[in-house]
Amino acid sequence: MAKDSSFRNDIWKWLTLALVAVVSIYVTNPPKEKLRFGLDLKGGTSFTLGVDTDKLRETIIAENPAITNTPGAIEKKIEETLAGCDDRIIQVIRRRVDAMGTNEPVIQGMKNHRLLVQLPGVDEEVRRAAKASLQSAAFLEFRLTHPKNDQLVGKLLSRDIAPEGYKKSGNGYARLENWNEISRRPGYAARLAAWETPDARYRFMLEDNGDGTYSPNFVSRKTELTGESLESAAVQRDPTSGQLSIGFRLDSEGGRIFSTLTRNYRAHGPKNPSDRGRQLAIILDETLISAPVINSEIGSQGEITGRFDAKSAQKLANELNAGALPAPMKILAETTVAPTVGEDAINSGLVAAALGFAMVALFMFFYYWFTGLVANVALFLDIALLPTALIFVANILGVFAHDPSMGGGGSMQLPVLTMPGIAGLVLSLGMAVDANVLIFERIREEFAAGRAAGTAIKNGYGRAFTAIFDSNLTTIIIGVILFVVGTGPVRGFAITLTAGVVISMFTAVVVTRLILDKTVDSNRTRPFRMMYLFRNANYDFLKYGKATIIGSTAVIAVTLAIFAARLVANKASVLAVDLTGGTSIVYSMKQDVKPEVSAIRQALNDFDNATVIQYQEGVGDRTLLVKTGETAETTKGKALENKDVGAYVTKLLQEKFPDAGFKAASVDEVGSMVGADLKKSGTYAVLFSLVAILVYVGFRFNFGFGLGGIAALAHDALITLGIFSLCGRQVSLIVVTALLTIIGYSINDTVVVFDRIREMLRRDSRMSFRDLCNMAINQCLSRTVITSATTFFAVLALFAFGDGSIYDFALTMLIGIIAGTYSSMFIATPVMLWWYRGKRPDFEKEQSNNG
Repeated sequence: MAKDSSFRNDIWKWLTLALVAVVSIYVTNPPKEKLRFGLDLKGGTSFTLGVDTDKLRETIIAENPAITNTPGAIEKKIEETLAGCDDRIIQVIRRRVDAMGTNEPVIQGMKNHRLLVQLPGVDEEVRRAAKASLQSAAFLEFRLTHPKNDQLVGKLLSRDIAPEGYKKSGNGYARLENWNEISRRPGYAARLAAWETPDARYRFMLEDNGDGTYSPNFVSRKTELTGESLESAAVQRDPTSGQLSIGFRLDSEGGRIFSTLTRNYRAHGPKNPSDRGRQLAIILDETLISAPVINSEIGSQGEITGRFDAKSAQKLANELNAGALPAPMKILAETTVAPTVGEDAINSGLVAAALGFAMVALFMFFYYWFTGLVANVALFLDIALLPTALIFVANILGVFAHDPSMGGGGSMQLPVLTMPGIAGLVLSLGMAVDANVLIFERIREEFAAGRAAGTAIKNGYGRAFTAIFDSNLTTIIIGVILFVVGTGPVRGFAITLTAGVVISMFTAVVVTRLILDKTVDSNRTRPFRMMYLFRNANYDFLKYGKATIIGSTAVIAVTLAIFAARLVANKASVLAVDLTGGTSIVYSMKQDVKPEVSAIRQALNDFDNATVIQYQEGVGDRTLLVKTGETAETTKGKALENKDVGAYVTKLLQEKFPDAGFKAASVDEVGSMVGADLKKSGTYAVLFSLVAILVYVGFRFNFGFGLGGIAALAHDALITLGIFSLCGRQVSLIVVTALLTIIGYSINDTVVVFDRIREMLRRDSRMSFRDLCNMAINQCLSRTVITSATTFFAVLALFAFGDGSIYDFALTMLIGIIAGTYSSMFIATPVMLWWYRGKRPDFEKEQSNNG
């Protein structure tokens, strides 16, 4: 009966393995259709859009100045305007993007009325056009001018006065040289709208004459018709004059309203006894395009005349066809990656993954021989079966925070693969053999106790399972937190890492057991051939507990003091733009030309004298990092053409250093709002992770063990941050991600040691607690060093072949792996011993209390 039960269990395990394999094959074939790459791998531009509440507030005040007399009325009006507007914003933006002819764009709603727009593979011209179009509200309105508009304008121009930011010029006004600065002053739009108006029902507006002058008009605040009635718009050219205009067609209701309006206000119309028709102001995005005289009744078709060239006319037609945004939008963040950089990233990622796999596989084979070969089969299956795990994890994590680009929602679509996602894959390969090492070391102990292979394998898997489960679950907890509080590439990393942990647990616990049960004689008494790293280790680790804690505290204090000093002096030198806001540009360049940093700084000094300039030496090439605090929302950034800081800086460098061959490989522009949000989410992620680990370890063991684990994690994170900063690198969101990964990874070894301590406490009631803890560390020493080494090998491959943010991620992980290995022996257990004052904790009593 026992054999039949075992056979049935094995059948189900084999069937599960086959099902997972079939799903993996199905969701990845054909690869060209099923595999999706992020912009950092295929190149393109990503925009994060948000509602420009400042502009919306000015528009509300301009339309109704009296609203300022009621406290809270403006904010209430803003809330009313934005209520339920997200779907319409997405619809309008999607139409505009589709009009650009972009392949496979990604348009995704986010929290707080934000929107992510990704345009893969676009060139610089399309990027600039997209940037301008995405920020345009395209809100079309038809309003009447004042009945005595001509007389009011004539009287106004006869006086030697001009609105704020303008000066008299001929039969109109011209902008002052500092108009850009003046126009950005708070309340400017409201003041201009109210200037010299005959009464509150009208507003002052200026029409561009095309020659640098602007003609004044007094326009009604009442909107007669909006672009919502617009069915279509197209560019048309007058065959006689060649002048371009926008012909439009209204729907039936709009045509009826427009027909009535123009009939009533034409010359001698029912509501206009004058010999001259009223002027009809055509307003787009609060800007007066033209104010033609109504000469006759117009039905459902008309035209918008203005000073258009072919490009601006087509742009306006596209925006009108796309529809009006319910609120003005602004670009909060922008990322651009050159297609060639994306291709290089894929190649370097694949090389890093292959090299990491090879190093880990070779190490396992030569150290464990036959069982190492079995572990390598599992390692291969980790990669082959990963697609199923990715879909499973994406659907589970999607419950906490839905992200269409990451799959989930019950779909069988793979998440978008990003460079951090590849980093997560490489890291999970290094961590994948952890469970196998735990099992094999346990089997070795069982053989040493004189047990036959069948019993040794059974006991080895059984006794290792608790430590495997606890250590991997802590990493999964970190993965969930990263996914919930992270965005974009960070979520890609979280899914890949979590999926790697899940599938490696399955292959290590289930598949390798199936292989060993089928290939090993259960009566065999000769131990498996394995190397010994530490035979009968008996080091007194706890002897140095006080000294190591003091030494680590001193290193942390010194390195963080240096970090804090640099942060106060110039935060841009230690924090990346995704945490401070600003624009970061990485340039590829000719390798035989290297302009001096001082010369580059001089070239950019007039634009931003606090620019951070760094040469970054990679494997076989050199790049230049330029980071400025200016963005499209700063004073200097707003004054630039298209508010494009990256393009302006690039132009300056290319003109000053033509021989260097500077080309923008990637551009990251992050507004202050997004930077603050990312900084906040990163802080929350670290705090949530520490609390989650404390709660879990405290629940699984008890508070003293949890305190020791948290002390080790704080040590690992802080010492890694300090040393990383000393290397002259900038802390970014991907570095925060690495710190969180270190928290999830380094607790693994601490949990394994604690698990061994708990097991020994239940088996041995005589040994002193200090000696017992010391013995537990020694018994886990081989596993500690081996798993740290395999993870180190994998991350080293990333470090060697990664660049930019991946280089920073790998460097952080390398420091963290060393710190985590050290802390599990010299920090966690000494702190735990201190908490208990060297006395043995009563697990049975504490478990009873927990229950």
